[in-house]
Amino acid sequence: MSRIPMPTRKACFKATYPKTEWEEVPCATPPNRPYPPARGRRQQTVGNGTDFSGEVTNFISSATGSFDSVTGVTSETGNVGGVPPAVANTYSLQLNTKPFTSSVCGPSPNPNCKGWQQFIYSNSGVAFIQYWLLQYNTACPAGWNTFSFPMSADIYCWENGPNAVGVPVQPIANLASLRVTGTANAGGTDTVIMTTAAGDLNAANQDSILNLAGGWQGAEFIIVGDCCGSDATFNAGSTLVVRTTVHHGNTTGPSCVLEGFTGETNNLTLVGTPAVAMGPSPAIVSTQSNVAGTPGSCAGAAGIGDTHLRTFGGLFYDFQATGDFVLAQASPDFVVQARQISGAPTWPDASVNKAVATQMGKTRVAICLPARLSINGKNARVNDGATLSLPDGVDVSRRGNTYLIADQSGDSVSAEVNATWINVSVGLGHWPAKVRGLLANANGNVNEIEARDGAVLTNPFTFEDLYHRYGDSWRVPPEESLLSVCGQKVQRSIPKRPFYANDLDPKLQQRTRAVCAAAGVKVDALLDACALDVAVIGRETAAKVFAGAPAPVAVATPGLRR
Repeated sequence: MSRIPMPTRKACFKATYPKTEWEEVPCATPPNRPYPPARGRRQQTVGNGTDFSGEVTNFISSATGSFDSVTGVTSETGNVGGVPPAVANTYSLQLNTKPFTSSVCGPSPNPNCKGWQQFIYSNSGVAFIQYWLLQYNTACPAGWNTFSFPMSADIYCWENGPNAVGVPVQPIANLASLRVTGTANAGGTDTVIMTTAAGDLNAANQDSILNLAGGWQGAEFIIVGDCCGSDATFNAGSTLVVRTTVHHGNTTGPSCVLEGFTGETNNLTLVGTPAVAMGPSPAIVSTQSNVAGTPGSCAGAAGIGDTHLRTFGGLFYDFQATGDFVLAQASPDFVVQARQISGAPTWPDASVNKAVATQMGKTRVAICLPARLSINGKNARVNDGATLSLPDGVDVSRRGNTYLIADQSGDSVSAEVNATWINVSVGLGHWPAKVRGLLANANGNVNEIEARDGAVLTNPFTFEDLYHRYGDSWRVPPEESLLSVCGQKVQRSIPKRPFYANDLDPKLQQRTRAVCAAAGVKVDALLDACALDVAVIGRETAAKVFAGAPAPVAVATPGLRR
C-alpha cells in the first residue's frame, strides 16, 4: 500500500486497504495551534531537544516514522490543546525536519533564521504540515502566526499548510501499526501520509512553502503531547522501539545524532545505542522506555570490573595496567580519564577503576573512591534522584550509586560507584565520530586499536604491544591530568603476565562462573570476564553489570593460554 504512486494534484486523498488506488476526499481543517520547537536545556526524558535523529550529507526526499515494537503500553494521557486535565489517547506523532536554510528567511534581519517543517498526525483526527521560521525576529510574513517564548525577544513565525486530511482517531493500542511519511519533491510539492492500524493511507499534497527539498538533511520521529509544548504520559513499564527511515538517494545509513527538534515531550527516556540500517530503506532504530536501562547514546563504550574494556566499535579486551589513562577523547571539549589501581597483593596481575574524570567544555567533574564527587576542583554533592545543572550546560545527576554527567551535545559519562571499584560507561552524542584513547578503534575497524603516535595494532595483538607500545602511550601526562583531585598518583605498572578466568583455581572458576550464569550472563566472553571479576573483586554483585552488557562484536585475548 505504501508504494502506491501519489497523485500530483494539490488535494487530499485516501487509499482504503486492500484497494490499490487513491481516492480524492474533502480536505479537513488543521488545528490552529502551534507545535513549537525545542528550547532551553536538554532534559533527560524524550522531547524538547532529547531524541535520536538520523542525518545525511545529501538531501532527504522522503522519510517515514514507524514503530518496530511497542511493549507494555496499556495507556497514554495528555492535555487537549495543552490545557489540563489529562485525557486518554491525547498525543501527536511528529516527523520533524532538522532546521534548514530557507529562502523564506530572506527578509529576516537575523542571519541565523532557519526554516523548520513538521509532518504531524494529531490524534484529534487530522494529519497536516506545520511550517516555521525560527528566530525570524521581525514582523512575520502576511498570513503567518507570531510566536515568542516567555522572557525572550526572539520572534518565531508559523503557519499550517492549506491542506489537511482527516484520519480516524487511533487509540494507543493501535500504536505499533501507525506510521507517518513526509515527502519533499524537487518540483515544489510537500506531502504528509498517515497510515492507520487498518492499513488505510491518508494523504495531503500542497505547494512547498519553505523549499524543503533543497535543505532537508535530518529527521526525527517522535510521539509526544498534542501541541503547545505538552507531554504524552505513558503507563509504567512502557517501551517503544522507534524506526526513522530516510530516503536520500543512496543506501548508506544515516549518521546518529542525539538531538531532537520539537518542544513537545513524553515521559520516556532514551535507552542504549541505536542500530543503523543500510540498504533500500536506510534508517536509525532506537529505544525509549520508562523501564530503567543503559543511558542513551549514539555510540557507547565501557570500562568495567577488573578491568575489561569495550570499545565504541565493540572490541572487548582486558587491560590490567595501573595508573591514569585516557579512556576517550572525542575533541578538546570532551575527554574521559580513568585511574586504575592494582589488585595486589592477592591479585597482582589485575586492576580496577579507582576514579574517573571528564572534561566537558570548561567543566571538570571527577568521581573518586570512596564516593567523592569533585566539580571544578571543589567537593560537591548531588542527592539521590536529583540533577545539578552547571552554568555551561553540563548536568550531573545521581540515581542510587550511579552518577551521570552529560552535556548539551549528548556526550556523557556514567559512573557506577561500588565499594571498591567503579564501572564506567562513555556515550557519544554523534556517531560516526573521531575518537581516540583506550576505548577507540582505528580506521573504523573493530579489530584495530591505535596508539597515541598513530601506530595501529591489529587483533590478535601481543601482550607486549598491548601494554607497552599501545597502553603506555595512553597514560595521562601530569599536565593533562583531570584526576589529581582524587589524591596522589598511583603506581604506574603493567601485569607480569596475562590473567584470565582460566588462570583461576578450577574450583573457584567453576563457582564464580555459576554465579555469573545465575545472574543471566550468557555470552562466553562475558561469562569469562564476569567469573574473573567475581573472584578478584570478591563480591557476587560484580556480576550484575555483565547481565545487561551487549555482546562483543570481537574479542581480543593477548597471551591467553588455551
